[in-house]
Amino acid sequence: MPSGPLSLSDLFPRDRICVDLSSVEKEALFVELVDLIGSTGSTHFDREDALACVLERESRMSTGIRPGVALPHGKTDGVDRFFGAIGVSRLGVDYDALDGEPVRIAFMLISPRSMANEHLAILKRLAGLLDAPGFVAAMLSASDPSEAHRVIERYEARITKV
Repeated sequence: MPSGPLSLSDLFPRDRICVDLSSVEKEALFVELVDLIGSTGSTHFDREDALACVLERESRMSTGIRPGVALPHGKTDGVDRFFGAIGVSRLGVDYDALDGEPVRIAFMLISPRSMANEHLAILKRLAGLLDAPGFVAAMLSASDPSEAHRVIERYEARITKV
């Protein structure tokens, strides 16, 4: 089991994965992913606070971290546990990423402010997944949330065997 509060496959359940985002702009992407979290029966999830913390973090520096990949995230007192969502865009999202490229896949993480160390541990594990050869391509080719979730499980198992 990976270190930290959750496995990535638990953090990003099937019902919080969208493989056909409608958003084409960054703020709309944030709203779409926050609403995906909120629509899945999440308790103790303050939508406005979650959106505000992601926008505030993004205002400091783009979270477009790799070609075609973004990791919008934030910490807030408005949640009492970790929430994650994944969005895949077939069209690409104008993200103002450092490389200037549109984002095709976004991993959103909303964390309790009191769990900053665990937040960093999750970001580190996500970076490990993103470094795994073939992971991003496999996620982009997933035809539905179940297939995308299986990709996460498969690659997470590979990186935790190390």
